[in-house]
Amino acid sequence: MKALPFNPLAQEMIQSALKAVDPYKLIRRRVRLEDTILSFNGTQINLASFENIYVLGIGKAAAFMAAAFEDILEIQLSGGAVIIKYGHGTRLKKIKLFEAGHPVPDKNTLYATNQLLQIAESASENDLVIFLVSGGGSALFEFLPDSIHLEHLAAFNEQLLSCGASIEEINVLRKHISLVKGGRFAGIVHPARLESFILSDVIGDAPENIASGPTTPDSSTFSDVRKILIRYRLAETLPEPILSFYKKGLQGRKSETPKKGNVLFKKVHNFIIGNNSLALENLKKRAERAGYKTWLMTKPVQGDIHEVADFWVNKITETMAKKKTEFGKICIIAGGEPTVTLTGDGLGGRNQELVLAVLQQLKHIRQPFYFCSVGTDGTDGPTDAAGAWIDQNSFKRSEKIGLDIDDFLNRNDSYHFFEQTGNLIKTGPTGTNVMDMMFCLL
Repeated sequence: MKALPFNPLAQEMIQSALKAVDPYKLIRRRVRLEDTILSFNGTQINLASFENIYVLGIGKAAAFMAAAFEDILEIQLSGGAVIIKYGHGTRLKKIKLFEAGHPVPDKNTLYATNQLLQIAESASENDLVIFLVSGGGSALFEFLPDSIHLEHLAAFNEQLLSCGASIEEINVLRKHISLVKGGRFAGIVHPARLESFILSDVIGDAPENIASGPTTPDSSTFSDVRKILIRYRLAETLPEPILSFYKKGLQGRKSETPKKGNVLFKKVHNFIIGNNSLALENLKKRAERAGYKTWLMTKPVQGDIHEVADFWVNKITETMAKKKTEFGKICIIAGGEPTVTLTGDGLGGRNQELVLAVLQQLKHIRQPFYFCSVGTDGTDGPTDAAGAWIDQNSFKRSEKIGLDIDDFLNRNDSYHFFEQTGNLIKTGPTGTNVMDMMFCLL
């Protein structure tokens, strides 16, 4: 079915939120260069004191962050390299651009990482390395022990993404087989000065959880790895070389990730330039300008997709009941990153699955509403959609086509459901990544 007309206000809200977390604009607003003094976040650096200045980066937003630094530094920039997901790039002048697989690493992941590391390893104590980090960096940036190969890494990531674990738990497992994650990249750059500019795509904005924290001390241990393996029943299913590596770590035969106080971090600083809250605040402002009373959920949405759907259904139905007598126009807003446990062989993403799960429970509601969930990077799971939307007419349309919501949910096939109803939201790659945005207009 041809895509249905997109709610004009919802479209404006999404565009406003994405503009607020545009990585190029965030860098240009927060970083200043006057003569040779680079200023940001209360820090001032005299660039004249360095022999070389390199810009390196990983993640879906890395190309646009790099473009901003190219424009700021101009002739002071010695060179650099960034690794992005296929199709998430922009034209760069001095900085090399590499594309690789996401969410499952491919051969270009390892090749691109090697190219980036060559520059990082060449940096001396008289050099400055500016490192740009954004969501997606965990899959895009990897250097492995000799015993673990690409096919092991790909199978490993596919299992992690379908087991229902949170991104923080997934990253704990990733860190402990990696030679660049969990603060180890800081060791490669050492003794150069390292300034990391980070666009957060995790709840709480802890740098060690963003892209598996390549430049930050890591608080997790091999003991935490064991707990996660048990919790999600992964101890017998992950590739044997990876399980063997974990076993050696638990036996003390592999070193832990570097911890707080390690000399490797003496010349390292991490700066969060943007996050989900910034995007949500702009959703709120745009809705209020349109005359809506807004309720912005302060607690991020996380956990199993069906529990998140229950949360939204309860909020929507409770508000509908009160709205008739107590309120005018209402907009409920939340952000976060739910998790999906894959059991079927369909196509979709967490945003589309969430919206379908909400529709399953609201299918008989006839009171006007509009609900959507959108991935800020513009790609929801392995699809070309950013998310999906529904209203009080969506179930009737799906019923007329003959679609069974339960069947599509059981097969994790939300994309093909909404493709047929015309309810997909397609933005294309946005150049940013700050988790998901969800809102309901009532």
